Amino acid sequence: MIAYTITFDSARPYELAQWWSEVLGWPLVDSEPDDEEVMLDRPGGPPHLLFIKVPDGKTVKNRLHLDLRPSGGRTRDQEVERLLGFGAKSYEDHRTADGLGWVTLLDPEGNEFCVCRSEAERAGD
Repeated sequence: MIAYTITFDSARPYELAQWWSEVLGWPLVDSEPDDEEVMLDRPGGPPHLLFIKVPDGKTVKNRLHLDLRPSGGRTRDQEVERLLGFGAKSYEDHRTADGLGWVTLLDPEGNEFCVCRSEAERAGD
């Protein structure tokens, strides 16, 4: 068995999928702005991200979230700044004085996700 998709409930699935596509660099799978389901194709295969239109808004903390690790030579802190530039909102800062920890951000619809240290930062421990 494999995990095929991670699904996000969304008020505006196409717009939210576009945002995540920019953040992750994953392409949208044949979709239109009015589609009620929009998928991002993860290079290399599943799990993909699926955004489904739902009538009710987010009201509580996510029970599941993504943990992102920077790539392309960026550090955790550089990645946080890049994502804030894309419109993410700061939520909780769990960085510690010794350089460990993570940062929790919110996507445009308020879904939490975390930015962890890069592989290079972890190798330096």
